[in-house]
Amino acid sequence: MQSRSLQALAHYRRIVVKIGSALLVDRQSGLRTQWLQSLAADIAALAKAGTQVLVVSSGAIALGRTLLSFPCRHLRLEESQACASVGQIELARAYADHLGAYDLHAGQILLTLADTEERRRYLNARATVETLLECGAVPVINENDTVATSEIRYGDNDRLAARVATMTGADLLVLLSDVDGLYTAPPHLDETAQFLPVVGAITPEIEAMAGGAASEISRGGMKTKLDAGKIATAAGTAMIITSGKRLHPLKAIDAGGRATFFCAAGKPVSAWKSWISGHLKPAGCLRVDAGAAAALLAGKSLLPAGVTAVEGTFARGDTVAVLDKDSVEIARGLASYNAPEAARIAGCQSAELAGLLGHEARAAMIHRNDMVVRRMVGRKRP
Repeated sequence: MQSRSLQALAHYRRIVVKIGSALLVDRQSGLRTQWLQSLAADIAALAKAGTQVLVVSSGAIALGRTLLSFPCRHLRLEESQACASVGQIELARAYADHLGAYDLHAGQILLTLADTEERRRYLNARATVETLLECGAVPVINENDTVATSEIRYGDNDRLAARVATMTGADLLVLLSDVDGLYTAPPHLDETAQFLPVVGAITPEIEAMAGGAASEISRGGMKTKLDAGKIATAAGTAMIITSGKRLHPLKAIDAGGRATFFCAAGKPVSAWKSWISGHLKPAGCLRVDAGAAAALLAGKSLLPAGVTAVEGTFARGDTVAVLDKDSVEIARGLASYNAPEAARIAGCQSAELAGLLGHEARAAMIHRNDMVVRRMVGRKRP
């Protein structure tokens, strides 16, 4: 059927898989080891086929409260942080062990809200994820619940997973949950609720179908999943919501298991690139030669060798304009170096950078993922 062909995971180059707490942790017995083992097998199969997989995993607080024997009640902030501290270690060990059985390395990344909202920290987090993927490792990402202080919530790992998906340019976001997709109403409350296999766009009518979180150890709900869907699909990332209760949950998607597929926007709007292009005044500018200008128009990153001059005072992560030899702005992006460092390495080959700077250097002055190229003739700048 149509939704099954849309869901085939082999179609996607990079997938973010979000795992809910209720799937990983049993309130009485702790970690669901057999389930995690089956998930690791699915990830290994995708990796063998050439698909990169990132995991956004809930479960640290839920596992920690079981290990520390906290009663079934709302936890105070400091109790949640203590549970996260204990649970995160156990969770990381479990992922490392189960992925390691398939010769895959797990790389733990703990994020706070600021890591995805502040430009420099965003760049560092993304660079770390990209490096792990290049090395063939599986990034396992969670909110850093041991230090989060705003009700210890991102607010939830559904939206965190969507941010990670857009940050890393993933093709697909899979939300594994305790529900098997979207219904016209919460099915446990309305017997007449109809299942929706495909959602073309998340409209106000679709949002009205959402319910709340289903259990004490689950912090999300359908509303947060639809919020995640709006973030992901607007940026060109498709999304699937499906039940993760069964073993081999990713394999089950390929087998045609029940799931709701959310189509990516036909003309995706990159909020990140729109922000770079139109909402920030450049802190400086980089003048480039004809060869670099042609490379940018072809979709390449800006390398130091093509930079002829550096102007202005800017820090790493600030927005800078890129000017051609006629002083026409041809691109705008986020600088990988501050102004003094950029001036020091302008016109130099990549092999020279570390020696000039005295530390390991990034290859690009502006990475293509952090740049908006103006393909039309721009306005001359002084």
